[in-house]
Amino acid sequence: MSGLLTRLKAFSRSPQGQRTIASVRRAAADPRKQEQARRLLGRLRGRR
Repeated sequence: MSGLLTRLKAFSRSPQGQRTIASVRRAAADPRKQEQARRLLGRLRGRR
């Protein structure tokens, strides 16, 4: 498991990882995306 964490840390520090992190942060700040995530989690938990 530590090998996976090491690879994730290395990726997050790379330029591509930084771009990915910025993209995810922008998407997470979007209210429409937040609602989509809530609906998905509700479905996964068995709620509708």
